[in-house]
Amino acid sequence: MRFSVILRYIGTVMMVLAAFMAASAVISYVSHDTGFYPLLLSSLLTLLLGCFPMIFVPKTDTFSTKEGFVIVAGSWVLSCVVGMFPYLIWGGEFTIINAWFESVSGFTTTGASILTDIEAVPQGLLFWRSATCWIGGVGVVMFALLILPSLGTNKMALSGIELSSLAKDNYRYRTQMVVRILLAVYIGLTLVTTLLLKVSGMRWFDALNHAMSACATGGFSTKNASIGFYDSPLIEWILIVAMFLSSLHFGLIYSTFTRKANNIFRSEVVRVYVAIILLATLAIGANLYFSGIYASPLTSMRQSVFQVVSLISTSGFATANTNLWTPFAIVILIILSIICGCAGSTAGGVKVDRVLLYFKVLVARLRGQQHPNAVIRIRLDGILQEDRQVNTVTLFITTYFILILFGTLTSTLLGLDLLTALSSSVAFIGNVGPGFGEVGSFDNYAAIPSLLKLQGTLLMLMGRLEIFGFIQFLFISRWR
Repeated sequence: MRFSVILRYIGTVMMVLAAFMAASAVISYVSHDTGFYPLLLSSLLTLLLGCFPMIFVPKTDTFSTKEGFVIVAGSWVLSCVVGMFPYLIWGGEFTIINAWFESVSGFTTTGASILTDIEAVPQGLLFWRSATCWIGGVGVVMFALLILPSLGTNKMALSGIELSSLAKDNYRYRTQMVVRILLAVYIGLTLVTTLLLKVSGMRWFDALNHAMSACATGGFSTKNASIGFYDSPLIEWILIVAMFLSSLHFGLIYSTFTRKANNIFRSEVVRVYVAIILLATLAIGANLYFSGIYASPLTSMRQSVFQVVSLISTSGFATANTNLWTPFAIVILIILSIICGCAGSTAGGVKVDRVLLYFKVLVARLRGQQHPNAVIRIRLDGILQEDRQVNTVTLFITTYFILILFGTLTSTLLGLDLLTALSSSVAFIGNVGPGFGEVGSFDNYAAIPSLLKLQGTLLMLMGRLEIFGFIQFLFISRWR
């Protein structure tokens, strides 16, 4: 394995990050806040890290699958490391562990934060914080591929590693088109959401930050009370639509706008996803009203739909303190935080695709017992699923729950109550952000032990790299 080649391509990612840091520094300079020099210095340091391998390592047109895998996984990890620079140099609440936690939370689009007073942080740093979410949403490697038009077959290899196998099913295009489709939909959603939020009453700065977080399904806000600060039904509905669309398969969104046959209206997965959202919204809304949490049915439904879409899309924005809700509502929200959005989106979690495929396998198993000689084929959105794909999904779901149980066990061992331990573990590996108990929608992760913050970042990275991708990266030396 040629580490020089790996460093050269990771260097490209560092240069992309340096550009975003420089943009954040400009915002700090215009705002006359204290984030300018930390961001400018961080940008220069990151640029140097990216330039050295680009200068001293000769260009290589080919690399092996193993090298491509290390490029992708290594880019994620190193991005989280350099993402700490602005936080550490600025100081404040950012110790080394807190800076690492905030950086990983951003790039993995988890949206969990250690900040107790978000509004005291300089605007430039808040923009960098949202930028890490936005870069991580579509993938740090995807942004690097945008500026490597001549990479050829290597671009196809890297994009193939970045996308899960389920996500690839609905990209019925040549592989080199996938990156363009992803970024076109992603940037388009962000621009439209920014404009709508500005028209609805937000400042340009807040509108852009919330749009970046919503489209990345990250949930970083510029306000301590999150979206509850605005108390605006219009803003909430704009974000509901943005979060919902960002949790759908980007290939299907592109196909819908280009009037292709495979679109969101014909997708079996999307229909199931919408049904889950509607049923959960109605169940929680009715429960909140009849339990006396809210006096009006309309208010109950308004709060219900926002929290449901926010958590199932793994965005993590909040308009209400869900710790005050009933146990019935909390259990449903935790289940939604496990299921989450669709493959091929910026959402984390198990994904609706895998859940639907799992139940199809279960039904096929029951039918197979009734009719032992029958040949039963399983399709998802009209695509025949091979045995290898089915087995991978089953193994993924099993491993996912084992990691949740492991996180819950270690959290309770270190002093967290059961609700906090379980919900935080679900939020970490699902890249959701807020949990319940001590880490509720209006709380933060500042008070949890440092060891649990490190464990949380490990679960975040596992969730973002589809578990097995991160495990393989840890044992890359044994890969033959």
